[in-house]
Amino acid sequence: MTIAVIYGSSRPRGNTEMLTERAVEGMHVERFYLKDAHILPIEDKRHTDSGFSKVEDDYSILIQHIFMCDTIIFATPIYWYGMSGLMKTFIDRWSQTLRDPQFPDFKKRMAEKKIYVIAVGGDMPRVKGLPLIQQFAYIFDFLGMRFDGYILGEGNKPGDIVQDKEAIFAADQLNETLKR
Repeated sequence: MTIAVIYGSSRPRGNTEMLTERAVEGMHVERFYLKDAHILPIEDKRHTDSGFSKVEDDYSILIQHIFMCDTIIFATPIYWYGMSGLMKTFIDRWSQTLRDPQFPDFKKRMAEKKIYVIAVGGDMPRVKGLPLIQQFAYIFDFLGMRFDGYILGEGNKPGDIVQDKEAIFAADQLNETLKR
């Protein structure tokens, strides 16, 4: 099994990354750091005669790599009670990909993946992070993707996540699940 982790944080080695790395420890993982990728925002042309224009950035390469993985973990800090802007821009591009002849089977291929979300925030994330999880669930449902689970952790300053024993335990449990 190959796992893709899509990191949506702008902070290197932040709490979300620390928790996610614990969840995938000891496994072969393809790591994608959206902060290091050049992904342009979508220019919505769904309702124009010309349709979407070809975009020259790193997005298509990233999608091709993700297609080769069996499991995807979306790892994002909780910014203003939602996913990071980097993650949102990446997912917004799916609207274009659904109509891109380069990816005629995008929806089908994404529906074959096991999907997890790991999110860390500083303001009661197990309560206030639930709308974020619901947003991901709606996105995955729209594409027919199987949402296999999520972890919400609490951390604000770098390294705080190690104090969240519940999230650390959940990451260890996910690690065991992924190894099976």
